[in-house]
Amino acid sequence: MTLWVFGYGSLLWNPGFEVAEKVVATLPGYARSFCMWSIHHRGTETDPGLVLALDEDPAHACEGVALAVAAGREAETLTYLRERELISSAYIERELDIDLVDGRRVGALCYVINPDHVQYCGGMALEEQAQVIARATGGMGPNTEYLYNTASHLSEIGLHDPDLEWLNQRVRHLAT
Repeated sequence: MTLWVFGYGSLLWNPGFEVAEKVVATLPGYARSFCMWSIHHRGTETDPGLVLALDEDPAHACEGVALAVAAGREAETLTYLRERELISSAYIERELDIDLVDGRRVGALCYVINPDHVQYCGGMALEEQAQVIARATGGMGPNTEYLYNTASHLSEIGLHDPDLEWLNQRVRHLAT
């Protein structure tokens, strides 16, 4: 049985595991949002950055990619993803149904935000998000790099996210 992982942020451009198949996909009932304070990878506890998370919202659907884990690599991939994504308890690991662009529906591993966690910051205005992203840096590098790479890879695969596109332009202006 194939292990699928839904990528909507850094997994688009840095999955960190061997991918056997990559297909554009949609996760209904969730929105991609900079709704998680990053205190490890793209910010610090004293100067947090922002990272994307899947925020439950029945009125939305998140477009991203379904990543099929290479056969025989499932256990090591799960270990890797849990170390990477569950560094704090802000993300919750769930298996959710996603719709692939080719018509298939598959269960995929998804990392969704825990809205009760202290790192949750949903509802922040886009301008405030831009101000945070333009200045924050963490253990994995500048917050700008995370935004720029995500926006670029969404564009490369033909996916349109108006909020990310606005943030990409605004942060580039602020960071110059």
